Formats: sequence, C-alpha cells, structure tokens
Amino acid sequence: MVKIAPSMLSADFAHLASEIQEIESYGVEYLHIDIMDGTFVPNISFGPMVFKAIRAQSQLIFDCHMMVQNPERYIDDVVKAGADIITVHAEATQHLHRVLQQIKAAGVKAGVVLNPGTPLTAVEPVLDMVDMVLIMTVNPGFGGQAFIESMLTKISQLKQMRDQAGLDFEIEVDGGVNDKSGRQCIEAGADVLVAGSYIFNAEDRQAAVESLR
Repeated sequence: MVKIAPSMLSADFAHLASEIQEIESYGVEYLHIDIMDGTFVPNISFGPMVFKAIRAQSQLIFDCHMMVQNPERYIDDVVKAGADIITVHAEATQHLHRVLQQIKAAGVKAGVVLNPGTPLTAVEPVLDMVDMVLIMTVNPGFGGQAFIESMLTKISQLKQMRDQAGLDFEIEVDGGVNDKSGRQCIEAGADVLVAGSYIFNAEDRQAAVESLR
C-alpha cells in the first residue's frame, strides 16, 4: 500500500505539535520536512532545531528533504535533530556519493532527489546505495504549485530501472499531489506520496489522507 508523507511546510506553525499529532492520528507513515536555505531554492523554511522540538512528541518517520547547497555541511545536525531519512539533491553537491555515505554512516536512511529538469542518469551510479529516490513533480522551493504531468514518465522509467537492477529503494513523489495526480503517480510506480496543501488545507483532513490511499 502507498505510504503518505504530509509536508510540514503546509502546517500551521503556530500550532505545529498539535498539527503533527492530528495528522499522525490518521495513520500516515512519514512526516515530510523541507529544509530550505534560500540559496539552492528561493525560499527559507526551518532548520533542525524546529523539528527537534517535536521529535519527542511524534512516532512518525521523519523524512527530511534537504533543499540546501552543499548538504554535507548540515547532515550531522539533521541527524541529531531526529531525522530517520535524509534526502539530498543531486544538483546540490559535487560529491553525491560521499554525502550518501556520510548519511549512511550516521545511521539513518539515505535518499537522493531529482528536480524536474534533471535526468535519471544523474543518479544511476548511486541507485544501489540509496533507500529512497524522490522525484520532484514541481520546481522546488514553494508549496501549492501545479503538478508537472510529464514527470510521470520519469517515475515509470525509474521503476523500470529499479526492477531491472533488482533494487528495493522507495520511489517518493513531491509536488502538486492530490487525489488525481496521486493516483497517476501510484500507477506509474510511486511508493510514497508527499502532500502538503492538499492535506493541511482540506476541510476534512482525514478524508484527504484516505483519498490518497
């Protein structure tokens, strides 16, 4: 069954702990945490100290998406704050293999992220060492963007690469996910759906989660 990863970026920051606890009660598996530096993406979100504050109040798997330049500088802080999975952009570092080794050595799961304009060949050499590949279906940096349908082909191609190589990493999708695009992603091969505004802005959040299932 598909896993659901609500994006903390769309939660009410004034009531963050209660927002996360509410979403957790609906049976979601992951909490997707976007860390933005204002350099790699044109926006700034929150650092490790923010989600560290709610770590003790949640049993969710903390899925930390690092939208930062040179992520190797921050891996240790993100791990100490309570990350379970750390994904880094292939476009953000000159030493992708080394960063993934660094994450693994810290005892957490490692993943790689691809922007819409980046081909799968950019991560093919490291697919055997990752636990997750995150396909961005919008250009990263802001919530509420429209889903880029041409990324469905990339998802299906990645699934084919995984199957042919006999690998078992999860395929995660982030950007413009709702009940329609989410179904398309699952049919293309996605295992994890990240959804922010679709869940947190819904009148009935539990129904929104269930619609993604």
